[in-house]
Amino acid sequence: MVFDYVLRRLGLFIFMMLTLSIFTFALSYFFPGDTLSNLSGVTNANLAQDNELIDKYHFNDNYLTQYIAFLGRILQGDWGVSFSSGSDIFQHILTLLPATLELTFYALIISIIVGVPAGIIGSAYHKRLPDILINTTTMLGYSAPIFWLALILIMFFSLNLGWFPMSGRLGLLYEIPSFTGFILIDIAVAGFPYSGHAFLDALHHLALPTIVLAMYPATVLVRFTRESMLTVLDQSYIKTARAKGLNRRQLIIRHALRNALLPVIKQIGLQFSTLITLAMITEVIFSWPGIGRWLIDSIYQRDYPAIQGGLMALSVFIIFATIVTELTYTLLDPLSRNQAHGKV
Repeated sequence: MVFDYVLRRLGLFIFMMLTLSIFTFALSYFFPGDTLSNLSGVTNANLAQDNELIDKYHFNDNYLTQYIAFLGRILQGDWGVSFSSGSDIFQHILTLLPATLELTFYALIISIIVGVPAGIIGSAYHKRLPDILINTTTMLGYSAPIFWLALILIMFFSLNLGWFPMSGRLGLLYEIPSFTGFILIDIAVAGFPYSGHAFLDALHHLALPTIVLAMYPATVLVRFTRESMLTVLDQSYIKTARAKGLNRRQLIIRHALRNALLPVIKQIGLQFSTLITLAMITEVIFSWPGIGRWLIDSIYQRDYPAIQGGLMALSVFIIFATIVTELTYTLLDPLSRNQAHGKV
């Protein structure tokens, strides 16, 4: 049963990938300018180069043949070159993507550490002072635009107090070779003489963008965890346990927490997808050298091959994270697994 469900989700993933590839291929024809240049990234080609590109991209063939050739190039890592820099787009994405994933992962960890316990506390003290304070703070955080919050934190903590840097991933004093693209891991494995100072400097650079990026998913997790806990606490078996003399702490830890956190697990995975899109704004404000900032710069520069590659890379991770989240939730929740097969 579980294997059949995994196969269905795998089929859905393949279908979404094919749909995404068709959309990406069509963008070359929708964008302004020469279609062959949009596909390859090569501009001002001479006659010989133009003929080579026509043969390589099957430009004189029908659309189906061109699309099949496009799929082959995508799988081989040939995503064209950038209009602005002339560099290989696929290699550029591999270089920038770890910075985005690092920022997104740390923001997700912060949002879980803050959001889930706050939601549990709010449900435990329903309609009392802790719950009112948590709801008020959550509403303010949920309503604050991410760019406004980022600018406020920069003005207060960077410009006025000078506690945190305004931009970048690491100070100019440190030159850390890139092994994995994740700055903290690279510092740990580099064997740098002042690795401790570099590590602290990297954490200082991570602090503000991580807090800004974690604000929205943290507020969502607070509200979702609180509602899930309240729903479980209203069940008959919880009322029975309360009638037997169990206190609030015993009810939550022994009975309510496990069942209430199952839907939260699914929500955490969905918030990872949201974080990848929100990271684009955060990277621009804090000059974080990730794929989101690069994609925004490509839009300003009308670098159409880079826009295609960046959109496709981000979309693949969003779809993959969503599918993995659904699989994890289904495997952990037997009731959900039975409902997925038409059984209750």
